[in-house]
Amino acid sequence: MRREWWILIGAVALIWLLFQLETMLMPFIAGMILAYLSDPLANRLQRMGLSRTLAVCGVFLILTLVLGVALLVLIPLAAQQVRQFGMMVPGIFAWVETVLAPQIRGWTGLDVAADLDDLQQTLAEHWQDAGGYLAQFLGQVGRSGAAFLAWVTYFALIPVVTFYLLLDWDRLLVNLRNMLPRRWEPDAVRLTKRCDEVLSAFLRGQLLVMLTLGAIYAIGLTLMGVRFGLLIGMVAGLASIVPFLGFIVGISVALIVAFFQFGTLLALLGVVIVFTVGQIIESVLLQPKLLGDRIGLHPVAVIFSVLAGGNLFGFTGVLLALPAAAVIMVLLRELNERYKRSTLYDDEKSGRSDEESP
Repeated sequence: MRREWWILIGAVALIWLLFQLETMLMPFIAGMILAYLSDPLANRLQRMGLSRTLAVCGVFLILTLVLGVALLVLIPLAAQQVRQFGMMVPGIFAWVETVLAPQIRGWTGLDVAADLDDLQQTLAEHWQDAGGYLAQFLGQVGRSGAAFLAWVTYFALIPVVTFYLLLDWDRLLVNLRNMLPRRWEPDAVRLTKRCDEVLSAFLRGQLLVMLTLGAIYAIGLTLMGVRFGLLIGMVAGLASIVPFLGFIVGISVALIVAFFQFGTLLALLGVVIVFTVGQIIESVLLQPKLLGDRIGLHPVAVIFSVLAGGNLFGFTGVLLALPAAAVIMVLLRELNERYKRSTLYDDEKSGRSDEESP
């Protein structure tokens, strides 16, 4: 049997294995991604004179502090603002019904009040039932002792897997490189470096851009006194994974909240200034410093890969989506470059080769 057939059989077997072990693989894939993201920091600590073990422990200390601050400070504040926003929703509907709906009816002749009442009733019912659904879900999970214990075990394994992978990360890379056929090694190493450039530019760089933009928006809106400034900033920062989406979502929600809270053009202008400053900082400082000229994933590729991964492999597929998309994109670019160097793309290359041959 030809070697290509063995490669194809191996690829099919790997995909089948992923389907079969989808839930069990989650902590290992999450640990691998965290180790990949943390490796540059561990390497930097090593260059400062620490051993690999102490460097990894330092990384875990930093991650623990960040996670602790998020759990103790940010998450309770965000949850409180979500509850406050839920209390404001009836007032927003009342304003739309008494002020905006008559104007729309006068401009267009459409009566949106009836549809608005139905929407408000539906949202109120689901908002009230949300706690019941959550309690029912938690109760069902609690009654299913085996499933609950399995998920707790999986999440507990993530830091353990991350620690050991990060501890031996460089050694694992060297062993994988030594396992490659000598004839394939140059191309495999070159393609791997290109994949690393794409992944590092998107995962590490874009993550820092998202966190920085979220902090800028949250601090700016909070200093202005806008309600839910922290919540709006967090949502806008997370949505910034797609370029300009965070800006559009954040400024739209912030303008609505500022309008209902202050009702002045000066407040709306302040919101616009906050988000404009964030965009300027992103364009002038964050993008050049954190991403540089490395080519990240296209926004459409990000959305498609995450949705496709989730549909195929569930939560494990979401974790695998971006690395798989980066590898596929690099391979497609490699195929495109080889195609444009081939005689199939340009017949004149074949003619020139024949003329140059003796």
